[in-house]
Amino acid sequence: MDAFQGLMTGFQVALSLEGIMFVLIGVVVGTLIGMMPGLGPISAIAIMIPITYGMDPAPALVMMAGVYYGAVFGGSTSSILLNAPGISGTVATAFDGYPMAQQGKAGKALAIAAISSFVGGTVSVVMLMLLAPALSSVAISFGPPAYFALMFMGLTAISSLSEGSTIKAMIAAVAGFMVVTIGIDPQTGTQRFTFGNVNLFDGFDFLIIALGLFAVAEVCMLILNRKNRSLSDDQKLGSLKLSKADLKEMSGPVSRQSFVGFLLGVLPGAGATIASFISYIFEKRIAKNPEEFGKGSVKGLAAPESSNNAATSGAFVPLLSLGIPGSGTTAVMLGAFLVLGVQPGPLLMTDRPEIFWGIIASMYLGNVFLLILNLPLIPYLAKILSIPRPLLISLVIMFSLIGVYSISFNVFDLYMLLVFGALGFAMRIFSFPAPPFILAFILGGMMEQAFRQSMTISNGSLSIFVDSPLPLSLLLVALVSLLVPAFLKWRSNRLAYKQR
Repeated sequence: MDAFQGLMTGFQVALSLEGIMFVLIGVVVGTLIGMMPGLGPISAIAIMIPITYGMDPAPALVMMAGVYYGAVFGGSTSSILLNAPGISGTVATAFDGYPMAQQGKAGKALAIAAISSFVGGTVSVVMLMLLAPALSSVAISFGPPAYFALMFMGLTAISSLSEGSTIKAMIAAVAGFMVVTIGIDPQTGTQRFTFGNVNLFDGFDFLIIALGLFAVAEVCMLILNRKNRSLSDDQKLGSLKLSKADLKEMSGPVSRQSFVGFLLGVLPGAGATIASFISYIFEKRIAKNPEEFGKGSVKGLAAPESSNNAATSGAFVPLLSLGIPGSGTTAVMLGAFLVLGVQPGPLLMTDRPEIFWGIIASMYLGNVFLLILNLPLIPYLAKILSIPRPLLISLVIMFSLIGVYSISFNVFDLYMLLVFGALGFAMRIFSFPAPPFILAFILGGMMEQAFRQSMTISNGSLSIFVDSPLPLSLLLVALVSLLVPAFLKWRSNRLAYKQR
């Protein structure tokens, strides 16, 4: 069965009355869950597994897929309006989305996010349809050395995430590395920096860090600046219309990062979070005016939004083609497959084509539903900004506390949320950027694991990172990306010194 015939089989499933209903339910539930900090797609899919028990596998899995990419699509709303990322994949969205909302352009920001997400999702579905079998072999070729090199390449861009002092950005990154090492060493079982406290054995969940450094810290800044009249006045929605200049400006990042996000989503373990960060960093590096990033840049908002939605489709490549989950969410999806009596892998396309192609076809339909649902809702969603500021502050704190508590139902996590909130507030006061801290926390654990696995494979020889062309190429790219900005900065300083 070729791709066209398979897709027609999939559309027979997706465009049936039952298929349309379950796609719509999935994307609506996913969007609503994505807007709420803490209730990510993993929790939603886990809850739906017992609900779908006994259902026909095709519509049940179509609905769960809709929940997954619907949550990523909707997670941008709280990031843009409240600086409270709904899910980890939309943290980078807040870097320029929230400043844009503060400038009275909330409608424009939400429209850019919706259109970028739609394009990224649609492009990735086309690539999923055409390249799934071929890319599955590429995903397997990424062993521990290549993963380490990929993570190292991401870390070399830490200076790109800071507007001020590079030294402060490095200090923030080191702090992120220190925090990610807290807990029990997964390889040796040794306790690290737990001080005998059982609550620290599992380390910190990403959501605690993200909501603390962004949402709680933002609340503290709002309270500190409560006498500032520009902050106490109601912020306006602004126009939803995007000018030709806006569309032209976002077209480049959206088209590039849709492909980048999909390819990163294919790699097991990478996911939407890493894809969105790398896309944001990449666009800032190649931008003619990188100083605009972090201050409401159209490119800075469009890039991570297209990338994180593309990565969700990419994560289905190893799941459907190999039976290997590409992210935490697809790991839960794998459980849903098995509960419903479906074994994903190389034989799924031939043995159960209605499921393989039904999921892909439902993504086309789901992305259209998401765009149709979200664009008309923008004026209503943006009314959040008209809520009186004391009430808005209370709601942000309440949703943050509920989101963190729902992870493990542990009061200790609430205390840690406040601790990281205080840390984020102090970082803002003393001009330490939070994004390098977040990036180091995300990449640190995976980087350490890949390095130790590589050392085990090579019996402690570092040559494993240069023996193969893939990790060697990634390390060379990382070295170039690290040295070139340093050289350009040195040259500009030298020219400035000569002109004195």
